[in-house]
Amino acid sequence: MMSSSFNIYRVGISFVMMCIFYKSAVDSLSELSPQKYFSTLQPGKASLAYFCQADSPRTSIFLEELNEAVKPLQDFGISVAKVNCVKEETSRYCGKEKDLMKVYLFRGNILLREFPTDTLFDVNAIIAHVLFALLFNEVKYITTLEDLQNIENSLKGKANIAFSYVRAIGTPEHRAVMEAAFVYGTTYQFVLTTEIALLESIGTEAIENAHFYFFHCKQVLDLTQQCRRTLMEQPLATLNIHRFIKTMEAPLLTEVAEDPQQVSTVHLQLGLPLVFIVSQQATHEADRRTAEWVAWRLLGKAGVLLLLRDSLEVDIPQHANVVFRRAEEGAPVEFLVLHDTELIISRVEGNTHIEEMQEDEDEDLQSPDMDIQDDEVAETVYRHRKTQLPLELTVELTEETFNATVVASDSIVLFYAGCTSTMLLTRVNCADWSDLCTKQNVTEFPVVKMYKEGKHPVSYAGMLGTEDLLKFILLNRISCPVNITSVQEAEEYLSGELYKDLIPYSSVSVLGLFSPNMTTAKEDFTKAGNYLRGCVITGIYSEEDVLILSNKYGATLPALLLARHKEGKVESIPFANFRVQDIVQIVTNALLETFPEITVENLPIYLRLQKPLLILFSDGSINPQYTKTILTLVKEKHLDSLTPCWLNLKNTPAGRGILQTYFNALPPLPLIVVVNLHSGGQVFAFPSEQAITEQNLLLWLKKLEAGLENPITILPAQEWKPPLPAYDFLSMMDAAASQHPTRKEPECTKETNMQKNDKKQHEDKSTIRKEPVETLRIKHWNRSNWFKEGDKSFRHDNKEL
Repeated sequence: MMSSSFNIYRVGISFVMMCIFYKSAVDSLSELSPQKYFSTLQPGKASLAYFCQADSPRTSIFLEELNEAVKPLQDFGISVAKVNCVKEETSRYCGKEKDLMKVYLFRGNILLREFPTDTLFDVNAIIAHVLFALLFNEVKYITTLEDLQNIENSLKGKANIAFSYVRAIGTPEHRAVMEAAFVYGTTYQFVLTTEIALLESIGTEAIENAHFYFFHCKQVLDLTQQCRRTLMEQPLATLNIHRFIKTMEAPLLTEVAEDPQQVSTVHLQLGLPLVFIVSQQATHEADRRTAEWVAWRLLGKAGVLLLLRDSLEVDIPQHANVVFRRAEEGAPVEFLVLHDTELIISRVEGNTHIEEMQEDEDEDLQSPDMDIQDDEVAETVYRHRKTQLPLELTVELTEETFNATVVASDSIVLFYAGCTSTMLLTRVNCADWSDLCTKQNVTEFPVVKMYKEGKHPVSYAGMLGTEDLLKFILLNRISCPVNITSVQEAEEYLSGELYKDLIPYSSVSVLGLFSPNMTTAKEDFTKAGNYLRGCVITGIYSEEDVLILSNKYGATLPALLLARHKEGKVESIPFANFRVQDIVQIVTNALLETFPEITVENLPIYLRLQKPLLILFSDGSINPQYTKTILTLVKEKHLDSLTPCWLNLKNTPAGRGILQTYFNALPPLPLIVVVNLHSGGQVFAFPSEQAITEQNLLLWLKKLEAGLENPITILPAQEWKPPLPAYDFLSMMDAAASQHPTRKEPECTKETNMQKNDKKQHEDKSTIRKEPVETLRIKHWNRSNWFKEGDKSFRHDNKEL
């Protein structure tokens, strides 16, 4: 904020520039001699002087830009003059070669700053640099997140912050910020950075453009609570900043009891619409909470008002719960029925999900014999049923060419109905070649299998996305397990150097340590390694000097060494008397993240841990401080009975529907909930008025354990089934997953001889237990005394989170 000792409207600035020669006259610049110029300088008065000598034609382009800056600078109280030097001039600003191409900033006759003229490359740079120098006490320039946090903490309960990121000093965006600081610097603390890493650390995703945030710190009284932040979504320009700040100054929510057509607020004057949430006395408090939430979401985009129906003289249609008024003069008031707050947001943002749009889509979503809208997977498949894939990029195989092709080269085969340098991508149309697909044990579509010369094919059971499939292909390039032959090679393997190109696809490397005579244990580990092929890097070391490694890492033979490359640590696990399945489970457990981002793809993996979920819902990237808080509690073993995770609503929009199920309306974010999915269905919400700190969170969890907290809702136990058995994709996934342990399943399965064992495989497949993926409940709760209904056992399959 602007200091009282320096008011920009009362202080004079002298801005002196040097040149050698400029023949043409600049009409906007007053021309003075050096003596005359210095005699006009007065304390508290502003002037700009440009010194020129004869015989130098080098500054015409710069003078053109300076000429454009004259009028804007005069608006800020800075006058402009051109000073003509003569050869005999003794002034320090005339004739010094080392001062050529420099710009000087004065207050009165005191030099404040000098700039090389190449930094003042256009009118925006000139104005931005001058104002930045003048407002050095009012605009804090920072480079680290710690700097920002310190400023934020110092202003909590005192003042709000205008935080901006610009790509560089002197850009048009920088000028816009400085002009805004000139006007609003006495009211808000302006903070500026050019560090893109700082922008990333506060959760901004689109970092290629300039950003302007408003930090609501004045209303924060708890020093541990973060200031709420509102991002200006318009381009960073002076007028947009002015409009944005004006909306920040307006009341968040206003209650009115008059005709919406007659209401006038600052939002209408700024060209923004008004949203009226219709309320009545009986539901006033609940309506007000909903309106406040909507107001925060629409802050800077629209004005939100609570319209009291009971006090109105004007009739509001009985069914209407939202009134929308556009800013255009004479625009009619719209009475709407919107049962989802997201529809209100979309209405304002222009992404309307009203019935008119849905009517055009309904015909595409219907088939003569069934309605597939209840199944999102089926709906997506049906919607894209006519999409043409670029199949010409792959080699089509037939019954005649299949064996010769897959035997002669490493191949990836896509079996379907209807990319790599060393891999041949091929396809088989099972509708045309059903006998071939039967022989290859293909009974579901699509199926991807990898064929390597002289080896059994491996089925890929992961998501059919580019990243997951590429990981599967790349990790299959090496043997599983890799035979390590020396201690030095083992160390390179554990450090990630041996296969550093594969580390991005396998954050954990597994090394089995065995004495040469541990034949059975080595065989079991080898089988587990083959089982995990394409999912994780595994290696085996069984030389005479194996004790060197076992002693270094404190491992009792036989042992597993798990090298976690992200953390840079190696941990040892003894596994005497472990079977193949036990080894596989240990490894798959190690692949799980401590505090994962929950997505549609990985949710079933973490549900199978059979623990209640502690979910942090965030509307964007998570605050690093929250991550630190959760990981600290995990490290201290306070969350052993829970599965801590977080959900980004921007990456996983389904999270909005989940929150609306829990709260009836989307609550302010971020928000932490504990969901007991496996028994009872209770949902508990961490108090939104409390800061997310270790102490507050731990105290709340202890209250849950003691049964002192009431659930905000109890999820029903009904099943969510697909419309037809053929659309039971979750059961298909679970059937494939049942071949793996209950934690994160490897995304590949090794097949036996594809000719001799076809019949046996078919029989085994028919006996697989078809238990659907559980997406609403888990079967066991490790600390059932946390909830009164914990002793009730439910079976809830195929339900929403």
